[in-house]
Amino acid sequence: MKNIDELLATSFLFSGLPAEQLRKIAAIAVTRTHGKGVSIFFEGDPGIGFYMVATGRVKIFKMSLDGKEQILHILGPGEPFGEVPVFHGNPFPANAETLTEAELIFFPRAEFVGLVSANPSLALNMLAVLALRLRRFATQIENLSLKEVPGRLASYLLYLLEEQQCQDRVVLDVPKGQLASLLGTSSETLSRIFAKMTEEGLIRVEGKTISILDMERLKER
Repeated sequence: MKNIDELLATSFLFSGLPAEQLRKIAAIAVTRTHGKGVSIFFEGDPGIGFYMVATGRVKIFKMSLDGKEQILHILGPGEPFGEVPVFHGNPFPANAETLTEAELIFFPRAEFVGLVSANPSLALNMLAVLALRLRRFATQIENLSLKEVPGRLASYLLYLLEEQQCQDRVVLDVPKGQLASLLGTSSETLSRIFAKMTEEGLIRVEGKTISILDMERLKER
């Protein structure tokens, strides 16, 4: 793991804060190491604090009554999760589980709220993170409710292009089975759509690397 101060300084949540504030945040932080497939918290657990990914990946997901998993977010280094209950004190609204071996930083609720109260700039950073998370959520809901699965996949590939700052190729950041859950479909259906898009000349699949061959047609999906 990076030095905690360095990780905090380069994270979206804490970037731009003075060194003195970063030291105060680091002082309340607790590091935790988890293996792959370990539950971090369950929906309904008390929101006693929130987390940031230091290394590895974490999925946030809900389970339906019939046991079907719907992934809401997949998070990597520098990204916080479980932060909403920090402010209202309610239980966690979803489940969190490691997708890989992961090192996490935990911020206890009471101590963190005290820091936010004393540092308005930290509160503004928190609002920015929540606004970004809300925008991603709104896009995901729109895709799931208004688009067929090929359109959802196309939107996700375009999102990865922006996130990875690439022009014509992306690297899938999760296994295809988890990507299927994120897009609200089955692994079999997702595989067929990848094959069809390849046949249509929209993309080329080489392992986890997806080359975009026809950007305009992909955007029309």
